[in-house]
Amino acid sequence: MYSKITGEDPYSTPMRIYPAPHYTMGGLWVDYDLASTIPGLFVLGEANFSDHGANRLGASALMQGLADGYFVLPATISNWLAGKLGQKPVGTDAAEFRAAEAQVADRTARLLGNKGKRTVDSIHKELGRVMWDYCGMARNEEGLRKAIGEIQQLRREFWSDVRVTGEGTHLNQELEKAGRVADFLEFGELMCHDAMVREESCGGHFRLEHQTPDGEALRDDENFSHVTAWDMADAGPEAGADVDAPLEMVERREPLEHEYVQPSQRSYK
Repeated sequence: MYSKITGEDPYSTPMRIYPAPHYTMGGLWVDYDLASTIPGLFVLGEANFSDHGANRLGASALMQGLADGYFVLPATISNWLAGKLGQKPVGTDAAEFRAAEAQVADRTARLLGNKGKRTVDSIHKELGRVMWDYCGMARNEEGLRKAIGEIQQLRREFWSDVRVTGEGTHLNQELEKAGRVADFLEFGELMCHDAMVREESCGGHFRLEHQTPDGEALRDDENFSHVTAWDMADAGPEAGADVDAPLEMVERREPLEHEYVQPSQRSYK
């Protein structure tokens, strides 16, 4: 496969494959349940240390995210929630259950009732292209603003013109996929917005406007030494909100306090 892609024989010419810099960034310690040392904080994908280091070739990081997200966390975080919080079982007659059930039923009916022209896969692929082009490891404000606009338009097309085949009364993988893509559209817009707000370069986030003269990441610890969490101010389009309106996101910051190891400018060269 390598020979077909590059036109070079790897048996006679060394392969031009090497670990990328972000593989050396480390990660948070986790146990076999992906639980960190902070109770209730579970860490998956490249954010944990388990497979980190200069030991990967292309796309294996994606496999870690898929394995952690699809197979490990669903079986571990639910056990923690059930055993640690000490909450009583919630019956199907509870107001919260009825509200969640109604929201799922509304989303299902809306997706199946569109009868549009676009497939879920086509929208998924287009979203991936936008994220790849404008919100990769190197981004700039112009590209991020363009990405947000394109994702908003794509989200409008999704809720008005997507076609989901099958029914909602039995297992329907196309319907399940549509639900995931609906989440991806919101999450993609949030990622671009968060990247645009962070006016610095640090770790895997490299803003082209913020780099040293020799091309290294230019940190701004005075203004960005914090953890950010985002809240969605509205209920989302599947709950009846205006799909033509941009998502309303509220940023919440918690300052970071470095007692032992102070952040410093880093060079990957």
